[in-house]
Amino acid sequence: EAAAVAAPSQPEVAAGSAASAVVLPERLQRREAERQQGVERQRQKKEAQVVKEEQSEFFLAAFAREREAVEALLAAGTLEEAAARLQALQKLLTGSVRFLAPYEVRQGQETVARLQGDLAARRQELQPKKKFAFRALKKEAAPGSAPRPAEPAPPDPAAPEPGPGIAEGESGGPPLCGFSGAQDAELELGPAELLQRDVLLSELRGCRVRLRGNPNTLRVRDCSGCTVLCGPVSTSVLVDGCSDCLLALACQQLRTHRTRDCRVYVQVTSRAVIEACSEVSFAPYSWSYPGIERDFESSGLDRNSNNWNLVDDFDWLATDRPSPNWSLIPEQQRITSWD
Repeated sequence: EAAAVAAPSQPEVAAGSAASAVVLPERLQRREAERQQGVERQRQKKEAQVVKEEQSEFFLAAFAREREAVEALLAAGTLEEAAARLQALQKLLTGSVRFLAPYEVRQGQETVARLQGDLAARRQELQPKKKFAFRALKKEAAPGSAPRPAEPAPPDPAAPEPGPGIAEGESGGPPLCGFSGAQDAELELGPAELLQRDVLLSELRGCRVRLRGNPNTLRVRDCSGCTVLCGPVSTSVLVDGCSDCLLALACQQLRTHRTRDCRVYVQVTSRAVIEACSEVSFAPYSWSYPGIERDFESSGLDRNSNNWNLVDDFDWLATDRPSPNWSLIPEQQRITSWD
């Protein structure tokens, strides 16, 4: 009777064996399912890489075709069509950055900037002299204002090539308008002086600059402690070697090099690019002035397209951590009144 109590019955033994038989296959099934999930993830990753490479190859081929078309139109002097094709080229690049490698994005941006410079040079070359009346405008400058650069002289064939001091994106010649070397000054240019012209602000210290109008390009180089407020720029803005500046910019393309401790209020239709920068912060463009809507129409910029918070840092390639070199200005700290 005691033995009968201590020993499990035949049905109990059979039930225990059946339970073990059920548990073991379940564990194996889970392990097999996990293995299959891992294989599927690897397959999807490989397919995504193939798609990315195919997209990149398609982009490079399309970009090369459009670039050659723009170059041919520029050579033929068909500038309006060249400008339209160049804008389409910029849109192609902007729409492709999500699958391009950083170096491909940079090469594309440099190509677009070069073509924009070529277009501006051809416009200046082909435009009749009588349309330029900026000397008369200069005489109207208020007393005590900083002098503006003189009209550029024809290039000297014997002059040496520009050295490393020339900022990226410059054509090597002097700008058509802008300010240089001023300190603690209020500087301003209006729509007639800015319309589709290349503007350079260089080596300014503690200045407040208002550019009310529609430039073709803008370069802000080696400035410190300045406020630069600019109307819509048709193509690109380059900020190079600046510190402790406040900038309000609207453009197709923004490139920022060797710059630190600057606040940038920007409307940009592509992704902004920074390189060798630190403590640069961004907020949406909010400067306004009478006539700005007309200048936006003249510039061709889409007011509904603004990638102010999308920034590519060429010195920070990690995808799992944000770059420490730039940040977004908190909404409660943004400037709302510029006067």
